[in-house]
Amino acid sequence: MVIGYTTGVYDMFHIGHLNVIRRAKEQCDYLIVGVSTDELVQRDKNKTPIIPFADRVAIVEAIKYVDKVVPQEDKNKLGAWEKYHFNKMFVGSDWKGTEAWNGFEKQFAPIGVEIVYLDHTDGISSTILRDRLNEEETQ
Repeated sequence: MVIGYTTGVYDMFHIGHLNVIRRAKEQCDYLIVGVSTDELVQRDKNKTPIIPFADRVAIVEAIKYVDKVVPQEDKNKLGAWEKYHFNKMFVGSDWKGTEAWNGFEKQFAPIGVEIVYLDHTDGISSTILRDRLNEEETQ
């Protein structure tokens, strides 16, 4: 059985989020999705999600492609592997070639975990949605 793992904030859930989750599930038998906690987002991105953690978890749990939702409390991917023993880790293609993900590739190669880069959905992101909301507020 192929176990997949992906993570995200999933704030203001949009079609790009769904595309990554759907494409990940197409490549594994069991998909675990880590949802970033509010505290991690605040620490990592210096902003508070618009949608609270519990609500983001409920949204992701309701998706038919998702088998299990877990909290992502830090960016320690090896620690996540020790908990969930996934065979494939999925991430958007916009991360390919970055220092962080090159490091994850090297870290996971010896234990046989494949990093799979999934096509990014152009024209949509939570940042774009947040910017649109801010523009509407200032008009």
